[in-house]
Order: sequence, then structure tokens, then C-alpha cells
Amino acid sequence: MNTLIFGHRNPDTDSICSCIALSYLKNALGEKTVPRAIGHLNNETKFVLKYFNIPEPQYLNDVKIRIRDIHYRKKAYVNENDSIYNAYLTMQNFEITAIPIVNNNRKITGFLSMKDVARFLIEGNKDSIHTSLNNIINILNAELLTKYNDIIDGRMVIINNQSSNLQDEILLDYSDILIVGNRYKILEQAINSKVKLIILAINSVIDEELIEKAKVNSVTIIRSKMTSYEIANMIRLSNYTISINTCDNPITVYDDDYYDEFQLLAKKTKHTNYPIVNKKKECLGVIQTNLSNEFERKKVILVDHNNYEQSVEGIEEAIVMEIIDHHNLGMIGTKTPINFRCMTVGCTSTIIYKMFVEKNIEIPQNIAGLLLSAIISDTLLFTSPSTTDDDIDAANKLANIINIDINEYGYKMLKASSSIDKLTVNEQIYEDYKSYTVGKLHLGISQLITMDFEKINNNIDEYVNKLDELNSVTPGVNVIFITDIFKKGSYVIYNTRAKEIIMNAFNLKEIYEGMFIPSIMSRKKQMLPPIMEILEMQ
Repeated sequence: MNTLIFGHRNPDTDSICSCIALSYLKNALGEKTVPRAIGHLNNETKFVLKYFNIPEPQYLNDVKIRIRDIHYRKKAYVNENDSIYNAYLTMQNFEITAIPIVNNNRKITGFLSMKDVARFLIEGNKDSIHTSLNNIINILNAELLTKYNDIIDGRMVIINNQSSNLQDEILLDYSDILIVGNRYKILEQAINSKVKLIILAINSVIDEELIEKAKVNSVTIIRSKMTSYEIANMIRLSNYTISINTCDNPITVYDDDYYDEFQLLAKKTKHTNYPIVNKKKECLGVIQTNLSNEFERKKVILVDHNNYEQSVEGIEEAIVMEIIDHHNLGMIGTKTPINFRCMTVGCTSTIIYKMFVEKNIEIPQNIAGLLLSAIISDTLLFTSPSTTDDDIDAANKLANIINIDINEYGYKMLKASSSIDKLTVNEQIYEDYKSYTVGKLHLGISQLITMDFEKINNNIDEYVNKLDELNSVTPGVNVIFITDIFKKGSYVIYNTRAKEIIMNAFNLKEIYEGMFIPSIMSRKKQMLPPIMEILEMQ
């Protein structure tokens, strides 16, 4: 199973570029990893990936344990035309007490249990046989002498060697299945009656003359080492499995279903065995409740975050192998020691660049382009106060690899991200939105990079209303910072109840929706800490 590498929800350029670059590095070191995105990509990130000809990472909805992760009984099913005996052996082999019956397209047509088999042996019709010739041959380990019927459907008639001369007392017809020893006259009568099938017991010899008559009359003959009594008992189990089915529509689970939902289903229905199907409703096997706690958790590496609220759904059910980040410590915990690398730099990609250097792995041009773009994005072209010498040094060396002018490319990239013309208010809020928990309060901070605040200001009431809606769902603070890298500051819009909190957080004498706060450009260093401090005091 590949290890999944991903950044935070509502991913920014650093989050996406970091997971792609780290996956490349890990794979170059012999590991098996794949990059994933857990949110929709913004315009800037799409521009970067297209510029360096890198495909977008596949979307990852969650890392919750699903039925396909459980160690279930794969291929535990029988065809509806298989014998009852084969179904019994299959259940024994898989150590299960019930098994799905499927048609030739693997679609479930029934469900057979050990109880059904036992009930059939005790209460079922002892004389009627409806099955294939192959089923009978296999179950009796018989030798084929003549063959004229593929399907055997009729009543069973037994004549053993101790029987008296019964040919005058027995009326045989074309649908009969005769079990007999070396009884010439009985065999002759049966062949003349054109019975469906003759089964010779205890390897009885049949005259060649009778074989030729059987060929003329199209009578099928097989021979078994078993006694008549043994054949009579075993041949009943050659009947089709579907013939004793009592459950046409068993409760099934999809391989894509969540494990916790299956647990609720099992607790409610109290069955032991459940057929598993895929989206095409093809049977895959059986899951047992007594073994359903044997599963494989997904292995993940987190980049650019270390917080449950910012990570993928179901992260608590996965195995976190490693975290690489440049933010404050969050609340993600692990049961075993992991590699955790957190540095006070402006960008996660700066850390990943250092890892390439430390591992002495050459950085290809397209990966260098991603790392450089992430650094430019997170440091706002080195104007953010979170920028460090490590970021600048890494950016310069990466620019040399791809022979690109940082400022020229940086302005082009940031311009691609600044347009909000095609984005709804909701999309703008969630373009780069991160949530935090402070005590029992929720804190949501969105940062939008644009040089066109006037378009937002003309419709500012809609932004406030949307933030108030968010606050009604999760009480606390929801705020948008609209950052203008040329003016070197950010405009602020906040939910109504957060007015005093924002004013106190930034030591403002007054505050109003859309107010410009000079020098505030870094969410990590300038936006999050003061708001969090005020909330912790409440």
C-alpha cells in the first residue's frame, strides 16, 4: 500500500507543491508514496502546475478505514450451478458458516448457510436430483463411459446387488437416475427405457453389448468406486446450490463502505457473515464480524499542517508516519514515535529543499519550479515578515536550477492568484481558509491575496453575512484578511460578534469592516497569534 502525502484542507500552493516534491524525494529514496490533494486547488496553484507541466494530484476525500481495508474472505462465494457439496467444502475452506451464491456475472442470487445444508439433508426430497453431469461425476469421483446429457433432472432409483430380480416390478422412464451394480437384465431394461443416467456402483463391469445399446439409445453411463448406499447419500449433495436457497436478497456491504458504519449495521442486524460487493454489485467475498477487527490502516505523511481540524477526514484512523511543517504545534497525536520536522521558516517547501540537499538527491527542473513557487507564494515574494534567510537562500538556488528570474516569475504567479472575478463570496472565503480550536471556541482565518479590494468593498455586507452564518454554526471568530502585497498590509472583514476581539488583538482604537491594517501580511506570525491570545484570555 502506498503512503499518502498531503497538505491541509483548502490547500494553498505550498501545501500542494510540498506534497508533490516530497513524494518525488521519498520515491527516489526507494519508498512508495503518492501525493494527494484534500481540497480544491486555487488559481495560483493551478497556474504553477500548468507552468511546470505537473499534473494535479488526485483528490483524497478521507483516510477512514473502509471495508476493502479489512482482512475479509476474498473470493468466498459459489456459483449457483455449483453443487451443494462444493458449497459445503468452500465454507469449510474459508472457515465460514454461510456463503453467497452468485450467477456467472458474480451477481448475488442467494445465500447458503451450513444450517440450510443440514436442513436439506434431514428434511429435503431424498429422491429428486437436479444438477449437472459434471457435478455428479466430481462428487462421486466417477468415470465417464458414455455421455448424452449435460443436465440431469429426475428421480433416483436404487437397486443393490442383494435385491431380487426386480425388473418386472420396476417401471423406468427417460428421466430416471438408476444406481445399480453388475445386473445385466436391470441394465438392459434401463437402457431400453432410455433412462437419463445409469450409475454403476463399486466399479461394476458392464458388458460391451450393453454399452453399444446405450449409445444407440443415448443413455449416459458413469462408474464409481462407491457402494450404492454411499452413492445415494452423496448424489443428493450434487444438486445445485441455488435449489436449496432460502434467501434471495441477503444484507450486503459495499467494499467502499466505512468500517464504523459496518460496525453499526452488524450490531443492529446481528449476523455473522455479510457478502461484500463492489459498485457493479459483483460479489467480492465475505466479511465476518468476529474477524472484522483485522484491518490495515492507511499510512500518511502530513505536510504544511499538524492539526486535526486542518487535516483530512478520518486522520485519527490512519497511521501518521511523518510530519513536515512550519506552523505552530497543533493537536495531532501519534501512538508511536514518528519523524517530525518543524522549522521557523516561511514555507514548508524550504524544509523539503533542505531534505533534498541532505539526502544528496538531484532536484529536477519541474520539482525545483514547484518548490520555488511555494516559497514565493508563502513569503509573498519575500515581503512577509515570516520570510527567513533560509527561504531566500533556497529560492535563489532553486531559481538557478531552472534559470528563472524570481521577481519576473513571482509577479506573474501572484497576479494569476489575485483575480477574484470568477469566484463567489463563499469560494473566496474558502480559497485559503484554516480553522483552529481555542479552548471551546472556533477560530477560522481566511487569507485572500488580491490587489483589487474595491470589488470586495463594494459588496462587503455579503462577506459579513457569510461570516456571521459560519459563526452561527461554530461559535467563535471568523475573519478574512485581504492581503495586498504592494501596499504591504491587509484589509480585515470579520463576523459581527468578533469586532471587539479583532480590535483588541491588533491594539486598534477603532475598527470597522474592510479596515486596512498596515504591515499585517503573515497569517502564521501576525494574524493567528494575537487573535488566539485574546481568545485564550476569555
